[in-house]
Amino acid sequence: MTNRGFDFYFDPISPFSYLATTQIDRIAGKHHRTAHWHPVLVGVTITKVMGLKPIPETPLKSGYSWMDAERQAAMLDVPLRRHGLKNINSLAVCRAYLWLRDREPQMAQQFVRHASAALWVDGRDITPPEFAVSEAAALGADANQLQLALRSPEIKEMLAREVDAAIARGVFGVPFFFVDGEALWGCDRLWMLDFRLAHGRWPTKLDWEKMIDSTSL
Repeated sequence: MTNRGFDFYFDPISPFSYLATTQIDRIAGKHHRTAHWHPVLVGVTITKVMGLKPIPETPLKSGYSWMDAERQAAMLDVPLRRHGLKNINSLAVCRAYLWLRDREPQMAQQFVRHASAALWVDGRDITPPEFAVSEAAALGADANQLQLALRSPEIKEMLAREVDAAIARGVFGVPFFFVDGEALWGCDRLWMLDFRLAHGRWPTKLDWEKMIDSTSL
């Protein structure tokens, strides 16, 4: 099969994005595809563009959303812990990712996985630039160069362009995927991504019935 790529949009501030980072490489490798990782800031897409409150601040929905994240984590057999931190953001992490991506793409993806787990497993604050520098340096990046880069207007503008491009494409939340030109949103749609990569189409009613039968107790 031709190694056609697909796009994966992430924001470490989201628990569902974190869950997707634990699965995306396995799914891509299974189908001999390449996942192209793109940062997006859900604080921009949700609050500024869509005019909505962040889910953790939305009555009724916030409690359900966390319960759903816990269920999905259990189904994927990956750790997930509620951190309780306030006023966190992923600006430095996303900027550091872009800097790393231009130099060591595989390291850049590993960095995002580590940063996401630091927040959603270890409960560490990923906001300070020092966090991004330290995590990247632990993977072998040049800490001094990255520290300088994070202060530069160029890297800030680069992330702004990435976010604008994502919004122009219709990305409104994370994880978000484009496979063969079609949009797919949500960690709970990973199975649909898997199916599309395997079969080149979306599942039909018959496919769905077969999947239900195969999992019946």
